[in-house]
Amino acid sequence: MASVPVVALNRVRRATRTRLPALELAARPHPWVRALGMTAVVLIGAWLGLLIVGNVRTPVGPMNTTMTLRPSLTGGTKINVSPLGALTLDSHVAPVRLDVNVDQLDPLRAQALVDHPERLSGLQDEITRDVEHGTLDLAVRSGVAVVSGATALGLAVYRRPRRAVAAGGLALALLAASGATAYATWNPKSVLEPKFSGLLSSAPSLVGNARSIVTEFDVYQKELARLVTNVTKLYDVTSTLPAYQPDPTTIRVLHVSDIHLNPASWKIIASLVKQYKVNVIVDSGDTMDHGTAAENGFLNPVANLGVPYVWVRGNHDSRFTQRYLERMKNVHVLDDGRAESIEGLRFAGIGDPQFTPDRSAKPGGDTAEQLAGDRLASALRDQRAAGTPVDIAIAHEPSAARETDGDVPLVLAGHLHHEGTEVMRYGTRLRIEGSTGGSGLRAVEGKYPDPIEASILYFDRDTRRLQAWDEIKLGGLGLTTAEVSRHLPKENQPGAAGPTPRPSGTPRTKPSRTPSSPGP
Repeated sequence: MASVPVVALNRVRRATRTRLPALELAARPHPWVRALGMTAVVLIGAWLGLLIVGNVRTPVGPMNTTMTLRPSLTGGTKINVSPLGALTLDSHVAPVRLDVNVDQLDPLRAQALVDHPERLSGLQDEITRDVEHGTLDLAVRSGVAVVSGATALGLAVYRRPRRAVAAGGLALALLAASGATAYATWNPKSVLEPKFSGLLSSAPSLVGNARSIVTEFDVYQKELARLVTNVTKLYDVTSTLPAYQPDPTTIRVLHVSDIHLNPASWKIIASLVKQYKVNVIVDSGDTMDHGTAAENGFLNPVANLGVPYVWVRGNHDSRFTQRYLERMKNVHVLDDGRAESIEGLRFAGIGDPQFTPDRSAKPGGDTAEQLAGDRLASALRDQRAAGTPVDIAIAHEPSAARETDGDVPLVLAGHLHHEGTEVMRYGTRLRIEGSTGGSGLRAVEGKYPDPIEASILYFDRDTRRLQAWDEIKLGGLGLTTAEVSRHLPKENQPGAAGPTPRPSGTPRTKPSRTPSSPGP
């Protein structure tokens, strides 16, 4: 009788053993799933490798560049020339794109071309050799990068050396196949038909279109020499700027004004923010031209500038414009003397009391501006009395800004479409910005187009005092000049006795004004 349970137990064990292999086979992943996982590891690992170490720095002609391979669906070559823009070439069709960033123009090599224009005849061969050498270095470095990235990620995911090595091998094979495809589809004529963006979009009109370059190469050489000369001047000026070196704690303020619906201004501003590591942007008004609600879409790029945007209303900006900007997260609209602390500085501002988009009527004239300035000055004194003194005041009209003299260290304005700086009677510095939009459509009204102007203001984070400012001027419509000049307050110049006292609102007598007798 005891043998019956034993026989039953043996049957159960045999049934269990026959079912286990079936369970094990069901748990194993499908081959397509394994292949998909390996593909993901190879692609992500190769991309991470290229992103981290897959670039080379190499000189190309008079320029220092950084070459990088990036994954792409369409291929091609993109050459970034900050802050002027970029040009794109349909050079090849492959799953990788060649990015070339022009880091800086070497002043010595560029000046040698200017001093010896005959060298331009050999510049094409020199650039070709430089590009070939840089591309070879990039190919080797990219191979190491994709293999290392895919192998490392494979080891982290699979924890098996054989699988990790397989991932690295597949990544190398993928890069080799991409290179072979790029070589097979290489289009050397793409350099004659580049696509320009940013300020470079006017490049074809500056040096002639591609077809005329072929037939009039002598003219092209002269224009190229002129272009190189103008860009070299920019670096010559910056290399001889006064001896002020901003430290990492310096607060950098970008002052712009009078954009007047020029869409190119946003690319220039974004480039300046990146190049100068700007902490905050101040716009002293006339961003628009007619202030209609239909123009509000022009303001959308403000949301993508990446830093706080402080704005006051100009006489071409309507209340519709102001309300639209007030709804943007990174925009600080200042009006009626309202003050805010932003990025370590305290700002206060007032909008222009007039709205004259057609420039045909001046409801209050200078008297309205002076009354607005008085309201701003009163708000500045209230802030100081409350123990929160303002560092920078903002108004659109200089006549309004002048009313704050003695109540704030620095006041910013625009409106005049040309820059200027002065220290007023009671110690306040007035800084007037030119037109960052090159006066918009008004650029074509005069004999010469208005330049595009902006300024970088440097402030000490502890004292919140202005240490220096850079005036940036780009040639207007159809011009290619670029200038940067640095300026130091007298108290910061070499040999100065020291900083002048900060305007503290010491009681002073100002000439009284009445509506019937406006001041100058």
